[in-house]
Amino acid sequence: MIRKRTFLTFAALSLAAACVGASAMAFAPAPKKSYEFGVIAKSQSNPVFQAARTGAMDAARDLSKKHGVDVKINWRTPNNEDAQQQSQFVEQLASAGVNGISISCSDGKVLKSAIDSAVGKGVEVVTFDSDSPDSKRFAYYGIDDVEAGREVMRQLAKAMGEKGVVAILAGNQNAPNLQARVRGVREEAAKFKGISIKDTYYHAETAAEAAAKVQQVQNANPDITGWAMVGGWPLFTKNALDGVYDKAKVVSVDHLPEQLTYVKNGQVQALIGQDCYGWGYRTVEMLFDKVHNNKKPEKVINNFKLQIVTKDNAAEYEGIWDKWLGKKTDDKKPDEKK
Repeated sequence: MIRKRTFLTFAALSLAAACVGASAMAFAPAPKKSYEFGVIAKSQSNPVFQAARTGAMDAARDLSKKHGVDVKINWRTPNNEDAQQQSQFVEQLASAGVNGISISCSDGKVLKSAIDSAVGKGVEVVTFDSDSPDSKRFAYYGIDDVEAGREVMRQLAKAMGEKGVVAILAGNQNAPNLQARVRGVREEAAKFKGISIKDTYYHAETAAEAAAKVQQVQNANPDITGWAMVGGWPLFTKNALDGVYDKAKVVSVDHLPEQLTYVKNGQVQALIGQDCYGWGYRTVEMLFDKVHNNKKPEKVINNFKLQIVTKDNAAEYEGIWDKWLGKKTDDKKPDEKK
């Protein structure tokens, strides 16, 4: 009798435990939904893309918090510009099953095949800074490159008194965004009868090589009185304009802290700023909206307003880059820090 009662008691306890376990399972919170986005910039060596990385990481943090999900960033960027390596990264990320990829294309034509293949595997793709317009990417976020080139030339013409000889510094000749900026410079220069274009000068997109190219060309062509830089590469290092700034006016795209120093000391007359932080932040938002809400941006091509920086307002932009390069932890958006 005692053994029977013990058995019944044990059975009851087992049933109760099973019920409690089932109840606990029924009320256990579901695991968080997670997303992984690959972000591929042109190069680790160009500081503008470190701002894009900060933006992507901040977007992942903000989206995770806002929507109760887990958003992760997989940063894959060559040390130096290499479209073939970027293509390999796209293929690797797509094969790994990421939900989306944001990429700045060193060569849009080279990357078209990899982008299209990724989209064919169900991976959403957006581009930033430098597009692959013939690919199956669903959106682009960046500067209006032709208009940026025009604005560089407008500011340079103003500084030159609308007369003189202009050299164009143009980086990678295969990058479609830079080609468009050069076109904008040339189109705008044609409006000024007193201005002629000497030539367009291409180079590896590192600060040292760009600075060397500027100094070499200026020494060989003392008639140059203006430099239209469609990227800020030489201004990312010190003393880049030695032997140049006293002979020619300079206007450049980008407005990094190193470049602001050149403006403040009078060696550069104006900078045309880009939303480098937004390259990462906005495109991760676009990817999230597409995979989480099945929502595309209203436009395929999404441009931001150009920021014109001169000696008069350079100080206003210094604090922005502390945020963009991850030196501050406040949550203010870049346009709130002007």
